[in-house]
Amino acid sequence: MGLKDYDNKIIHGLKAGYESSYKELFKEYYVLLSAYANKYVNDPEEAREIVQDLFVHLFEIRDSLIITTSLKSYLFRSVRNRCLNHLKQIQGQERNLENFKPQEASGSDSEEKIMETELEYRIYKIVSQLPEQCRKIFLMSRVEGKRNREIAQTLNLSIRTVETQISKALKILRNYLQDYLKS
Repeated sequence: MGLKDYDNKIIHGLKAGYESSYKELFKEYYVLLSAYANKYVNDPEEAREIVQDLFVHLFEIRDSLIITTSLKSYLFRSVRNRCLNHLKQIQGQERNLENFKPQEASGSDSEEKIMETELEYRIYKIVSQLPEQCRKIFLMSRVEGKRNREIAQTLNLSIRTVETQISKALKILRNYLQDYLKS
């Protein structure tokens, strides 16, 4: 099923009020949209709230829902607008408008945030599927910033084992991300 067919199926399901379409849409986009919203509001809980509100809104307007772009574009634009509105409410309309005019005018900035969010999400998914020891060592190295010797001492492993596991994780990441990194 092509992207346009998928979009049409989901949009039709949303308009018809099919719970399965809402579940599929939520499963497909919730984490990605929440990460994207967090880039604007810098508060993971608020970001999730904004995305949840969007899904509720989609249900409420299902009868009059009109999406003329791709479903993905519609969702990202809606989340971006909701984040900007949220920031306006928090910081006061005048001050916030001055701070965010360049972002509103620049579609490429939003596009960059979407691409960055998608890349982070892909990396997260790949890392979460690494074998347990490999994942643990990789996260200690790259997320916690620990040195190989420190990881080896903490996990009671040889430094060589730590180096091998980090190399393995990086090789897997490069392999899964090679198409993404070329574009």
